[in-house]
Amino acid sequence: MKKINWTDLIISIVAAELVGALSALLTGGYSGFFNDFKQPPLSPPAVVFPIVWAILYALMGIGAYLVYHSEDSGYRTFSLKIYAIQLVINFTWSIIFFRFEILSLAAVVAVLLSMAVAAMIWGFYHTKPLAAYLNIPYLIWSLFASYLAIATCVIN
Repeated sequence: MKKINWTDLIISIVAAELVGALSALLTGGYSGFFNDFKQPPLSPPAVVFPIVWAILYALMGIGAYLVYHSEDSGYRTFSLKIYAIQLVINFTWSIIFFRFEILSLAAVVAVLLSMAVAAMIWGFYHTKPLAAYLNIPYLIWSLFASYLAIATCVIN
């Protein structure tokens, strides 16, 4: 087993967390959104979202670190490109949804995000299976977020 490069691991986690933090900063306050629009069934309280996302960004960062430091199976470069693409999609989603309140576009972007996360997990699995397993909660959450985005668009 390879020795953990703690500096690279911390950088990978912090970089992922910063994507979320910067997106949240550019989004502005999201609490007003929950008062302005009807919420679909199964919507969690607003306080749940930052907690879940902080955990998911950490798992993404750990997964990316594991893939980056794995032997190339032919999928490593692909996996890291998809990782970056899904981070960009993830970054834009909350801005579209909360800042600009373009619900239909946010629903489309949420579905694209779920597809990108699934592709990332597939690539991670073929490079470093543990990295894929760590991101299964992210896929589940992104699918749930897709439901919430689509349902919010439909009922509003």
